[in-house]
Amino acid sequence: MTPFFCYNKNNKVMAEIIAICNQKGGVGKTTSSVNLGAYLAAFGRKTLIVDFDPQANATSGLGINYVKLTKNIYHNLIFGFSLEETIQQTPLFGLDILPASPELIGAQVELNSFEDKELRLKQLLNYVQSQYHYILIDLPPSLGLLTVNGLVAADYVLIPIQTEFFALDGLSQLINTIDLIRRNLGKDLKILGAVLTLYDKRNRLDRSVAKNILRHFPGYVFNVIIPRNISLAEAPSFGQSILQYNPHSEGARAYRQLAEEVIKTLESRIKN
Repeated sequence: MTPFFCYNKNNKVMAEIIAICNQKGGVGKTTSSVNLGAYLAAFGRKTLIVDFDPQANATSGLGINYVKLTKNIYHNLIFGFSLEETIQQTPLFGLDILPASPELIGAQVELNSFEDKELRLKQLLNYVQSQYHYILIDLPPSLGLLTVNGLVAADYVLIPIQTEFFALDGLSQLINTIDLIRRNLGKDLKILGAVLTLYDKRNRLDRSVAKNILRHFPGYVFNVIIPRNISLAEAPSFGQSILQYNPHSEGARAYRQLAEEVIKTLESRIKN
């Protein structure tokens, strides 16, 4: 594949910013952030993962011990430290991470004292957007101020959806939230697509839910389906992406395909 670039009026490379979001927990948001980022980097796209979840699972899932860090994204948001002081390189060439820690919980309250509280992350990322092809924001499983910041900062939203009974309700609620942000904050936020996760083709309910989602949201769902896979579950405990841990696994093949689909989708939208 030939790398593509998005340019601003000064002819500088500008990253496409993708928020990975679902207000429900346990649907594969962080797994998707880490592994999509790994494969985007493997395809030659310099990528930054922004860990914006106080659980800091994307940080530890890429082998970084946030306890040993003197600064993380909390310090950027609240105290205005530059991102260059905080961004960490990962063992994967072309993949960086802006780490989090449980301190980020406090930002939910402290941001309320800022006049531009919904724009803090966007303002920070403006300084590094020209250094990457993609920026992926791993959002917390809620609709609080951190999530609003992530959605306002993003150009696109990627929605991981577990194939379970309440999946359709959760997707509808998130689409409504995106519409509210568009109307009230003047943000032209686009839905990149939904990706089905934790899928077990042997399970009749999984097959039924997947069929219903594809029927209710045609054109919004990626072709690849992320399987329930032991290697995907094990990799974070070793501080590795699936590309590092088991690149020949079924889960690795799925995330490689997702990266290809994301690149192809964005290229076609830019051309049009």
